[in-house]
Amino acid sequence: MHTQDQAVLQQALTWCQSNQTAWLCTIVETIGASPRPRGSMLVCNAQGHTAGSLSGGCVEEDLVARLGNGEIDTSCPQLLDYGVTAEENERFGLPCGGRLRILVQALVQSDSNWLEQASAAVSERRCLLRTVSIKSGETRVKSVGRYTELSVTQDTLSQCFGPQMRMLLVGAGQLAQSLAELALAMDYQVMVTDPRPEVLAQWPGPEVELIQGMPDDVVLAHAADRFAIVITLTHDPRIDDMALMEALATEAWYVGALGSQRTTDKRLQRLRALDVAEAHIERLHAPVGLPIGSKTPLEIAVAIMAEITGLRRNR
Repeated sequence: MHTQDQAVLQQALTWCQSNQTAWLCTIVETIGASPRPRGSMLVCNAQGHTAGSLSGGCVEEDLVARLGNGEIDTSCPQLLDYGVTAEENERFGLPCGGRLRILVQALVQSDSNWLEQASAAVSERRCLLRTVSIKSGETRVKSVGRYTELSVTQDTLSQCFGPQMRMLLVGAGQLAQSLAELALAMDYQVMVTDPRPEVLAQWPGPEVELIQGMPDDVVLAHAADRFAIVITLTHDPRIDDMALMEALATEAWYVGALGSQRTTDKRLQRLRALDVAEAHIERLHAPVGLPIGSKTPLEIAVAIMAEITGLRRNR
């Protein structure tokens, strides 16, 4: 499964390798409300074909048309502003007061090298830093140990490509279906595991990787790094506790468990009885999700994704 970043990088690589005229466009600054965050990318070629998104609407159409018509000098990278006036906000469909600053960089065949490295890093769940000289367009990449936010100065753009957040759902029931649908729409990679083959065989959800096995083994094999999310959903302590014991001891960024406060209190007692370190127990998000009074599976899924989104944006 490809992330949107990887789809952009792969398409840019394909066009560069075939020596087609193409441009990589990156949001470097947002002011006010914005449909897409900083770092979002779009690549387009002279025929008007695109991959990725900057606004989901008229900004892309205008930018691609201007590039195709030669209205923008891309002999060196250009910084373009959209949504500067109220008239432009209405024309381009930006939210009230929204503004985008976009770096447009022409790609040439020699850019294939860094594009290939960046695409490989995303696939292999490694972090790679892209540095672009705004004066010359020269791009350099290097491996880095951790993800950093995009930054731009008068001379340089620095953008980190990192792994897609991977969400492992333990339990293949109806709530996992709703949660998987939301997470996929929000660009997470989703895996579902359950030790019960008959339950997996009846999976009603979207097309995701289904893994049958003991939950602790699955966590260790697939969701042990700092870009992983593990959420237990079965209500069966024999399944959930095994997954939690392993996940809490890993670098997994978020570990959550479904259940009421009473269920959570009993779970914490069991984990302590199993000698799980208190520092590990403190990492557990339980009851999982924001307390918004959710009852239905979709409402609970919304509460969970809202909590995860808030934590990611504020970390």
